[in-house]
Amino acid sequence: MTIGADIFGQARALVGMVHVGAMAGTPRCAHGIQEIADRARKEATLLAEGGFDAVIIENMHDVPYLRREVGPEVVAGMSIVASAVRDAVACPVGVQILAGANREAVAVAHAAGLGFIRAEGFVYAAVADEGILEEADAGRLMRYRKMIGAEDVRVICDIKKKHSAHSITADVTLAETVRAAEFFCADGVIVTGVSTGRPTSLDDLREVRQATKLPVAVGSGATPDTLRELFEYADAVIIGSWYKAGGRWENDPDPARVEQLVKAADRVRL
Repeated sequence: MTIGADIFGQARALVGMVHVGAMAGTPRCAHGIQEIADRARKEATLLAEGGFDAVIIENMHDVPYLRREVGPEVVAGMSIVASAVRDAVACPVGVQILAGANREAVAVAHAAGLGFIRAEGFVYAAVADEGILEEADAGRLMRYRKMIGAEDVRVICDIKKKHSAHSITADVTLAETVRAAEFFCADGVIVTGVSTGRPTSLDDLREVRQATKLPVAVGSGATPDTLRELFEYADAVIIGSWYKAGGRWENDPDPARVEQLVKAADRVRL
């Protein structure tokens, strides 16, 4: 089994991003935690039973995001959702807590028995839409993971993350950023387009693949038509927009689109 398959369930994995309903205390919160958890569980089940190899839960509806730290109500809520999803599906499950709340994500994953987190701001500083991520999180995050005995929770980090400006690190190449993440003990890396749903550059993906032996995932903009070229370099492709109605991340999942994605991935993986 490859390292990527160990994390995501198989080589060249199809990973579904489940956008969890807005948590308590956030501006768009409109439902109780049990309803939020039930909806996330149903969506994750649809993806897993439809042929996706892994799922990630993410609090993307919690806009506008806090920077680096979220309240206990979000950690508690995401723990309930994570446990509901973990109990519902047999495939690998991960979690991301926006924005850049990586230690909270490790705590949720450890408590709920999840396999991995998606981390922002792991190496180098950036200017994100929620503010300046002035401190790279790797040192604190990996020490925290060790401290709570969560070494089995893999950390997959975004490289020059989307929704951010990177002019302050313009003299640091994508390849060097990846090498820094590997040196700082990341378990895998994610390369994205400039924002949610925007295509990931094939040139960027190739550069990342050539720079590291770590598992590489695509984090935005994949469609059935682009899976073949993406899987030439990627160990996993994370999709959170295209399988939704109209291809929009905020909509409900469309079972026909789920089926179309899985069939396209299966053709590539033959």
